[in-house]
Amino acid sequence: MVSLRPRYRLALVAALVVLLGRTAGAEPLSRADARLKDDLTVVQAFRPAYRFWQHIFTIPDGRIAFGSEQDGRLLATFPTKGDWGRDALYVDTSLAATLNGVVWPPRPDDRRDLVVRLLTPTIGPLLHNPTRGLFLLPNIPKYAPFLDEWSRIYERFGVPAEIGLSQAILESGLNGVAKSRASALGLCQWLRRNWQTLDRLSPAVIEAFNQTTQAPYCAAYLSILGTMYGSFIPALSEHHSGGVNVGRALINGERLGGATVPEQYFRGSQFARDLRQVDLRGYRDLYRTYGIRSFRYAEMVFGNTLTVRQLRSTVPQERIFAMRTARAVPAGEITKRTSLTASEVQRFNPALTRAVPAGATIYLPLRVPEFGADVTFWQRDPAPAFTAALDDFLQLEPGVQRWHDASFESVLQGYRKRFEATGTEEGDVMASVLAYVIGDLRTSRRAAILDEFRTSGQILQLFKQGAAELGHLLTGSQ
Repeated sequence: MVSLRPRYRLALVAALVVLLGRTAGAEPLSRADARLKDDLTVVQAFRPAYRFWQHIFTIPDGRIAFGSEQDGRLLATFPTKGDWGRDALYVDTSLAATLNGVVWPPRPDDRRDLVVRLLTPTIGPLLHNPTRGLFLLPNIPKYAPFLDEWSRIYERFGVPAEIGLSQAILESGLNGVAKSRASALGLCQWLRRNWQTLDRLSPAVIEAFNQTTQAPYCAAYLSILGTMYGSFIPALSEHHSGGVNVGRALINGERLGGATVPEQYFRGSQFARDLRQVDLRGYRDLYRTYGIRSFRYAEMVFGNTLTVRQLRSTVPQERIFAMRTARAVPAGEITKRTSLTASEVQRFNPALTRAVPAGATIYLPLRVPEFGADVTFWQRDPAPAFTAALDDFLQLEPGVQRWHDASFESVLQGYRKRFEATGTEEGDVMASVLAYVIGDLRTSRRAAILDEFRTSGQILQLFKQGAAELGHLLTGSQ
């Protein structure tokens, strides 16, 4: 187990019971909060076990966690390797008697199946998953103190902080230098080529391994996708499984009777998961590369919003100041001028090797005017021009087909220019990400692929066959 300071360890072993809601008497919900509230209602209806996923990232590796699929409560954990009779840890101690004296099979998968068979009659359907706490826990002392600052960044772009930062937990464990085999980088794990494109579009130099550099772009992109769909649920899933896969799920969900975009997504997602279990290859044209992790992704994000809120409330927070430098600034100069250790400077600037390049941003726990212009926009009130532009943008009518229509590009270009004209740091970010999205919409074949999927008689026939085999009514009963 990772050794943590007492205040962090206590925070993680405490029950994560903070509800995802707003306190009584708070100001009226913003448009983003209203969207989140609507999404959460659907998550609770279709994936009531979403809270289970907080435990996967707060229990160190080496355990198999079991929880209730009806309400997400953690029931017990068993060792990945070892004696399941001796080393089981029961949260619900009444379950120990049910498993007392069980002869455990040698294969771990068979043990998991046996637990499900024995506990389901009394508990109901179960979830189980290996724990991945070491993906997050080692990064908490370094980076959890920045969550308040990163939260303000996400909120500036109309994204509820707990949603954006929960996604970052899943993607990188908050680690700025995380890198996947596919060369996805940093906080929210965008591909290197995407960051290179954004770097060309942005007036500032982007160092993708700095979380505080990434956060505004990740937030702006999620804000744009959330507006396109009218929901954060498919927006989150597009980041993971791609727009075409999400589009197929939505079309299937609409055919199954989903009344709203979130409902359509969850119905279509369940449909894909069930068909994979019935005939993986036979129904592949209905879901293609949409797999089990895609099925779980959105609910995992919502589950770990509880982790984000718990960490923010228990880990002492620090401020981050940002300076845009007009020249290359060597690492040695930063430590000398600030009297900070090299490791502390690195904590704020994970991308830093020898120097911060000209046009990039230096992040520190204090403001140093000599390093460059102050671009700590999240610590200032937003400019009225930016607030007005964002508020209008968030009210755009959603619809993937509409957004892919060539005529809609002029609408998005108008907002890109409007954000750019605000003369603000966050306006430049929104303008850059909109330019990226516009280019993607213009060149992507998504609209044509989904149009063919929607109108193909062969696909419709396969859908009806799959729905009949699963026992669904085409009117949408679950």
